[in-house]
Amino acid sequence: MASRSAPPHIAYRQDGRAKQLIEMTIDSLAEVGFSGTTLAEIAGRAGVSSGLVAHYFRDKNGLLEAAFRSLVFDLSASVRLRLRAADGPRARVQAVIDANLSTKEMDPRTSTVWLAFWGQALQIPALGRIQRIYQRRMLSNLVHALRELDTTQAATKLAPMIAAMIDGVWLRGALSGWRETDAESARAMLTLFVDDYLLHTPAQSAPPPKRVRPCNPATGEMIADIAITTPAEIDAMVDRARAGQAKWAAMSATERGRILRRTSDILRERNDALAAIETRNTGKPVQETMAVDIVSGADCLEYFGGVAATIAGRYLDLGPGAFGYTRREPLGVVAALGAWNYPMQIACWKAAPALACGNAVIFKPAEQTPMTAIELERIFAEAGLPDGLFQVAQGYGETGQALIGHPGIAKASLTGSVETGKLVMATAAKGLKPVTLELGGKSPLVVFDDANLDNAVGGAMMGNFYSTGQICSNGTRVFVQRGVLDAFLDRLVARTKRLRVGDPADPETQIGPLISDTQGDMVMDHIGRARRQGVKLVLGGERLRGGVYDHGFYVEPTIFQASDDKAAIVRDEVFGPVMLVLPFDDEDEVIARANATEYGLAAGIFTNDLNRAHRVVDALQAGSCWINDYNVTPIEMPFGGYKQSGIGRENGLAAIEHYTQIKSVYVARGDVDAPY
Repeated sequence: MASRSAPPHIAYRQDGRAKQLIEMTIDSLAEVGFSGTTLAEIAGRAGVSSGLVAHYFRDKNGLLEAAFRSLVFDLSASVRLRLRAADGPRARVQAVIDANLSTKEMDPRTSTVWLAFWGQALQIPALGRIQRIYQRRMLSNLVHALRELDTTQAATKLAPMIAAMIDGVWLRGALSGWRETDAESARAMLTLFVDDYLLHTPAQSAPPPKRVRPCNPATGEMIADIAITTPAEIDAMVDRARAGQAKWAAMSATERGRILRRTSDILRERNDALAAIETRNTGKPVQETMAVDIVSGADCLEYFGGVAATIAGRYLDLGPGAFGYTRREPLGVVAALGAWNYPMQIACWKAAPALACGNAVIFKPAEQTPMTAIELERIFAEAGLPDGLFQVAQGYGETGQALIGHPGIAKASLTGSVETGKLVMATAAKGLKPVTLELGGKSPLVVFDDANLDNAVGGAMMGNFYSTGQICSNGTRVFVQRGVLDAFLDRLVARTKRLRVGDPADPETQIGPLISDTQGDMVMDHIGRARRQGVKLVLGGERLRGGVYDHGFYVEPTIFQASDDKAAIVRDEVFGPVMLVLPFDDEDEVIARANATEYGLAAGIFTNDLNRAHRVVDALQAGSCWINDYNVTPIEMPFGGYKQSGIGRENGLAAIEHYTQIKSVYVARGDVDAPY
């Protein structure tokens, strides 16, 4: 029981009953308004006595203060998550806009409650203080980001304007019942205003960083100090790539394939040494990097080395007067941007099809994990790849943007977040350059009551805990048919408790650290928010401290169980070792819930009824699906997503379409039939 003397904002965060009363208060404000929301009203909704409500909150003002703090806390957490995921200062400004004008914040229920609080903020001092603190925090976030884009004077002018517009647009929409605007239009309007202001206002940008300094996630120690590629160096790299690409495209496809296969052979020979580098840079257990990371890259190079000589167009019989044929020709120089979770694999997944098709590649690894890309560049050269065909550019988001926007680049390929994907696509669109985007996901994994439960549990663990949960295709929404839910959870908890978390260089370790302290904070924010929203924590949920964990970025393998799909963790990509288990009753229900997401990267089905398995897969909106397995990605099969999970496909013959352009040739067999 919470102490009567505990402040309301402390009590509700520590006690489940207090959190329930907060939710009842928000429901009441949304339905009966400020005047109708009393201690008795809340008590009636919660099925408790008014005295119990008073025990927690003393009086109505205390109750309202706690509810207001709860809303502000959740919105602040959303802002923090977006800020940490933002790539650069402009993206951080956008994060503040998007969080405050999100679909959730413009939901009629939520906005009705906010209006009730804003209306009383001038009358009740405690509410006024909360309001002022949040507004100061919003202003501080905006000023901090804008100072990196602009002069201090301009930043201090623009930040209050953006804050005022956020509040004004939101208020106008809420008062009109959202008939005059909507979340997407409001965000688009503010985005246009900020971009226009920054475009036409003289700016004095802060100097960008000049070095990339990756660290070992297990220890926090810096492991390299690498110079960032300058704009002049990018120009020189593109010139070298264009010169090399012309010669490479003129070579026989058989010879191109032979060099790719030779590169694959060298990767296999040096698997263990390269895996050790990958482990030190990513924090992934060496048992993973030795078995998967380098090998999958080698598989990709070997596959496309074999495919190279088969890349061809078609012959078209056009009748006695003509015939036609098509040619598949390279695009030119490809800018490829990698993610930090599979550095070597992603570099190979992008380079192999591009090179097989006759293109050159300039690859920018994520700033957190630059090490194996450097090794891959050396190995390509050793295998005989001509100069300029595969080069590595080092840097942050600005380097990637400069590379994509360079006039000598023909195509952009990214593996990363949805937010970064939108930035890449916008930059590429200015030059009408095609893009391949492999982005995020919130994928469903469905377990029917006739499934082999041991296999289903194994699939769920592989789809949530492998690579410490840092895989875009992970099946983080595990739907389990209600009849086997308890048995599934019992086996899942027992097996998860046996996982070995520790030093990734130890071959016995199964779960290593997260990539960075920032990523650890983001994962803990998701966990904390889920707990505040009443999602049942089944196992884990804490940062690991002491001993080997003290200097690394470790989070316990975590299992949540939710009774419905209302909590934010059902929608948001966590990208950490966090699994959410949800019950369902029938096939139609689970299909509808599985598809109720803006993502569409992957999905998994566990059942012994193969007719049902194929029927459900047909209905799921996902680019990569597994039946009775999960996260298996053979190079022969295309990989990519629907909806906001991406554009285009990696791997398989489908990748050839994204790295070539088609030329149609018409050949006349007779005289020109001209009416002139």
